[in-house]
Amino acid sequence: MTNYPTPHINATPEDFAKTVLMPGDPLRAKFIAENFLTDAKLVNNVRGIHGYTGTYKGTPVSVMASGMGMPSIGIYSYELFNFFGVDNIIRVGSAGGMNKDIKVRDIIIVQGACTDSNYAHTFNLPGTFAPIADFNLLQTAVKKADELSLSYSVGNILSSDVFYNDFEGVPENMTSSALWGKMGVLGVEMEAAALYMNAARSGKSALAILTVSDHLLTGESLSAEERQNSFTDMMTLSLETAVNL
Repeated sequence: MTNYPTPHINATPEDFAKTVLMPGDPLRAKFIAENFLTDAKLVNNVRGIHGYTGTYKGTPVSVMASGMGMPSIGIYSYELFNFFGVDNIIRVGSAGGMNKDIKVRDIIIVQGACTDSNYAHTFNLPGTFAPIADFNLLQTAVKKADELSLSYSVGNILSSDVFYNDFEGVPENMTSSALWGKMGVLGVEMEAAALYMNAARSGKSALAILTVSDHLLTGESLSAEERQNSFTDMMTLSLETAVNL
C-alpha cells in the first residue's frame, strides 16, 4: 500500500486522469491547463512541478511537468505509472533537428528513442533495450495529425544526457548530430527514452510528440513567439490523441 503523498507528488490517484500530458517546463503545463482544459484544477506543485487535471472535449485529462532530463522524467513517470494509476503518458516537448529531411516547426511523433544514457542499467538487462512507443498511442497520433493537416514525421530520435558537448573543432561530418543523422535519427531531446523504459517496465503506455524548435545542422532556430505558435499545434495533437484512445 502506497502512502500519499509520495516524495515528489502531493496528490492521490483520484486526482489524476488515466492519461497525462507531460511537458518538461512547468509553465508549459500551466499554459496547456489554462488554454486547453476545462475546469482545470491544480493537483500538484511540489518543487514547482505544476500538475493539473481538467477535461478536454468532455474527457478527463491531466497535464504535469517532468523537469529536464531522464533522471527527472524517470521519477515523475515512475510514480504516475506505479503509484497513481496513470495508464498513458504523452510527452510534449521540443527537439533539435538532426536530419536533413526535418525542418524547424515540424512535429516528430517518436516511434523509438535511441540514447547515450545509462538509464537502462537499472533494469539489470543482459543486453541492450530498444525503447519504443506504444503502438496504439502512435497510431492514434498519426491519424489525428493527418486529420489536422499537420507537417510531421514518424521515426527515431536521440534522448541524450548531454546538452553541452565537447565537439568544438571536430570536423562537421563527424559531430554527434551528423553521426546520429546518418542512422536516420530525426532529432535530439533529453527525456523520451527513460519514459519509454518506465512504461515498458510498468506495463503501461507512452508516446513522445515533439516540435523541432531548432536545427543542429542548419543553425536555424525559432523565436520565443514562433515557438509558442508552433507548440500549440503539438499540444492540440497530443490532446486529440489523449481523448481518442
